[in-house]
Amino acid sequence: MSDLFDIKPAVKTRRLNVLPANPEAAEADAVVGLGRFPSWLHRKLPKGSNLWETGKVLQSKRLHTVCEEAKCPNLLECWSKKTATFLIMGKECSRSCGFCDIDFSKKPKPLEEDEPQRVAESVKELGLKHVVITMVARDDLPDGGAAHLTKVVAAVRTNGPGTTIELLTSDFEGNLSALDTVLASKPEIFNHNIETVRNLTPKVRHKATYDRTLNVLKHARHAPGRHFVKSGIMVGLGESCDEVLATIRDLRDVGCDIITIGQYLQPNRLKLGVKAFIHPDTFEKYAQYGREIGVKHMYSGPFVRSSYNASLVFQNAQGQEIRIDSD
Repeated sequence: MSDLFDIKPAVKTRRLNVLPANPEAAEADAVVGLGRFPSWLHRKLPKGSNLWETGKVLQSKRLHTVCEEAKCPNLLECWSKKTATFLIMGKECSRSCGFCDIDFSKKPKPLEEDEPQRVAESVKELGLKHVVITMVARDDLPDGGAAHLTKVVAAVRTNGPGTTIELLTSDFEGNLSALDTVLASKPEIFNHNIETVRNLTPKVRHKATYDRTLNVLKHARHAPGRHFVKSGIMVGLGESCDEVLATIRDLRDVGCDIITIGQYLQPNRLKLGVKAFIHPDTFEKYAQYGREIGVKHMYSGPFVRSSYNASLVFQNAQGQEIRIDSD
């Protein structure tokens, strides 16, 4: 199966067999070394005043976003569209995963009681019809922050009754009672990322396990109510093609409706290095494979992140067939 895919090692001075659509990019793609990216990871900066307006709203409400804290490459594009992924419960995470640039703390700061209202006000000011709310892992709290998360959901619904909500949560250390608390808030999409293949999970994720993630997703699938279940994978960390296909199958088997796949990019020199830059054709083959085995909605591409174009992905999940560019 591996010969169907095109993985480009990110090794300095390594000649790569790349055939870019733009012939002028051939030389740039021939050698991918430190600080270098292949042509498909280059794109124009967005224009417009919305970028600054989004930043002003978030700053005025004293809110954090995963866009900033995790150094997302899509920040400028998303903010220029007046959308952002809210990061709640502070910007200090009780875990220190090998891929993530969010600050680590054994004792994160206390929860802020007015945070739910501040998030809700920001959603309204930005005019968001679909909002993604994620969280740092809060293993220091008895319920992992589940109750606080539901307060945010309630505040958003009170301020904007028509807003649909996507929750991207931690695994709550496998606490299914905490998970049920979150699911009882009835988000339109429940999202929990598996992040990587089974073999790399101990290296990539701190405390989280591959099987626990599958169990969380399976539990969410069988929870009462109508909601979509979503998960995401990063590639380029040293996984094989067959391992990615196996992960897609595992996610399908536990009932994931939506799977996102994107290129891992090293956020700083202390985090895991990129082992390979995955060609766009390979992302499309992963998406095609997922659809062939029964995954309802695959969103796969170099710039794809779990919450990237989330509103359009949700519309597609509802059967509206909105065109989404994969990068």
